[in-house]
Amino acid sequence: MYRFAETQGEAGAPLVFTFHGTGGSAVQFHGLAGELIPGAHVISPQGDVSEHGAARFFRRTGEGVYDMDDLALRRAAMRDFVVQAVARLEPSRVVGLGYSNGANILAAVMLDGPRLFDSAVLLHPLIPWQPDTNPALAGVDVLITAGRRDPICPAPQTQGLADALSGMGATVDLHWHPGGHEIAQSELTAIQAALSR
Repeated sequence: MYRFAETQGEAGAPLVFTFHGTGGSAVQFHGLAGELIPGAHVISPQGDVSEHGAARFFRRTGEGVYDMDDLALRRAAMRDFVVQAVARLEPSRVVGLGYSNGANILAAVMLDGPRLFDSAVLLHPLIPWQPDTNPALAGVDVLITAGRRDPICPAPQTQGLADALSGMGATVDLHWHPGGHEIAQSELTAIQAALSR
């Protein structure tokens, strides 16, 4: 069972899940989600893998090299966590927002399983494998944000993920900024616009 932060919204309100980056915590984006969608339920799980003391959602063996067996286990556990929360709260829609490692666990859950999210915001994701087609993603709204010079998430792989999701029928908006792995102000503006639609 994950440790998590939770803010209760009104009955039937949207539910936003936030997923922190490596070394972050459950509260990294928790408050931001409430600002972006006022009145929403917000649930923010804490990654239960420690990498030299830094919290993550799954193991890796090097930069951009994932422990795929561990990822499969953690993805299934996160899927169950999301399903249980959705059943408990019965929201009007479900939104996922993740940064870096958090974006990766969110994308992994979306790519392998039933449709759980109506929309997703993937900040600087890195999916270093060719995902299988998942027809459940048809009609899902996805915003991907990235830096053109991000040394952790190379631009060609970001573009490849966007193309793969589009090919599955998701509605994908790809927002670039000229920098690296940091979150730029323009990304926050793009998120606000995406979630207000």
